[in-house]
Amino acid sequence: MTTTRRRLAATATALALAAGLTACSDAAEPPAEPPAAAATSSAPEVEQASEHNDADTEFAQMMIVHHQGAVEMAGLAVDKAASEEVRALAERISAAQGPEIDEMTSWLQAWGEEEPQDADMGGMDHGGMDMGGMDMESAMAELEGLSGAEFDRAFLEMMTEHHRGAIEMAEVHLADGANAEARELARKIIDDQTREITEMENLLRDL
Repeated sequence: MTTTRRRLAATATALALAAGLTACSDAAEPPAEPPAAAATSSAPEVEQASEHNDADTEFAQMMIVHHQGAVEMAGLAVDKAASEEVRALAERISAAQGPEIDEMTSWLQAWGEEEPQDADMGGMDHGGMDMGGMDMESAMAELEGLSGAEFDRAFLEMMTEHHRGAIEMAEVHLADGANAEARELARKIIDDQTREITEMENLLRDL
């Protein structure tokens, strides 16, 4: 066999081997999932996330307003509190409830439900917004007129009542609500604000 024929034979053998390996690889690799099937598989999750009832809507709307009141009171305490412990507590309340307001607002938008307006706060006296016989507007005016230890005591007393109202609202929602995310937040509110009530009661004893 000439050198040329040997080279041609070797080349043919190599090509046949490569073709065989490619065929095996194609047979072993599973077919890719069609794009339509992949999109369909996520549909139940989207539907579940948007599932809600009237109790979920009312919880989100009322708790947004309730949290807005707490954030407003906490902001005043950050500026005016005489005690570093009270100021630190106010900062933590604001840092926790601000993102929760955003979360609940996003639910209402996804559900196609009406968002509460800041103007609703003044006339809202349910769900713990009534603190020692004062609505939110009156409570803020009272706090703004105080300073030093008097401010700290009034803030702690009012915020304790405010937290108790939030816990009551969350407990009602757990009994009636359907949305899993909203129910999870309700449990978190109960746990977080129960701890903060204990903290505030301890701070009040030290004043």
